[in-house]
Amino acid sequence: MSLAANQKAGARVTPAHDADQHQPQKGKGSRSISTMKPWSPWLFLIIPIIFTLVFTIYPFLNTIRLSFTNSTLLRTGKFVGLSQYSAVLADTKVHTALLNSTIYALCMAPCMVILPLILAVLVNKKTKIMSFFRTAFYVPAVAGSVISGLIWTNMMSAKGLVNAIFMGLKWIKEPIPFLQDRWLLLFSAMLVTIWGGLGYYMVIYLAALANIDDSLYEAASIDGAGPVRQFISVTMPGCRMTMVLILLLSSIAAFRVFNEVYMLTGGTGGMGGKDVTMSMLIMREGTGLTARTGYASALSIIMFFILGIITSIEFYVQRKADN
Repeated sequence: MSLAANQKAGARVTPAHDADQHQPQKGKGSRSISTMKPWSPWLFLIIPIIFTLVFTIYPFLNTIRLSFTNSTLLRTGKFVGLSQYSAVLADTKVHTALLNSTIYALCMAPCMVILPLILAVLVNKKTKIMSFFRTAFYVPAVAGSVISGLIWTNMMSAKGLVNAIFMGLKWIKEPIPFLQDRWLLLFSAMLVTIWGGLGYYMVIYLAALANIDDSLYEAASIDGAGPVRQFISVTMPGCRMTMVLILLLSSIAAFRVFNEVYMLTGGTGGMGGKDVTMSMLIMREGTGLTARTGYASALSIIMFFILGIITSIEFYVQRKADN
């Protein structure tokens, strides 16, 4: 009887004993999430926070401070109130740079919205030849604006490839002054920007096109819509939000243009500095032994507010598009 009792007791004890055996054993080094300190996640954020404070927040606040002084590279300077801002607004060089940057942004933004979309539609086919073209169009984006500027500077010089082709075809008798004429140089820089940015924005559009249902194109085709009508009625509405995003990115990038104009003009800003942009003027005034850091800081803050206005307008347009 005692044996049977022991067997019954063993039957009752065994499941609990098995459960204890299957429980995970905590080692000495293991730690439960519930035992973590509240400040532990901040350890992962402290380095990015320090980098942001040192390389973003502090320089921005210091730029604001310098804009109210007459500081140069070699002396600290004194507080002068808004006199630097008055000097910036009255400077004809700033007027020229602002005009060039504005024209650049107004011309480039529509081009960088429409042309990459058309290109994305053309190469949006899963074939080997289209894969080759997608890669080929993206290569300039990888090369960068400096390399692109060097290539096009040689191509558009008086003895460059472009003039050689035009003269070989008897289209012109004298070389076209792409790099000497004010407006030709500015539009040549735009061409370099388009050539470099076309593939980058094309990739963004390809991702947007993948989200458009093919049945919409089939329905449009049944209704008799041709490729152009399908592009206007199906593709553009389907990529509406992406178009607004690229409009924002491209307009800001165009207003801040530096490398293309700098490379094409050799850093001079064109004949008499007539092609200088806002970014080039800030660099010119804020660097070197004769740098006027207070003046350049005021110019930077004005450019910051202009970009803020552009961004606000485009966010407003985006909200309207959402509704």
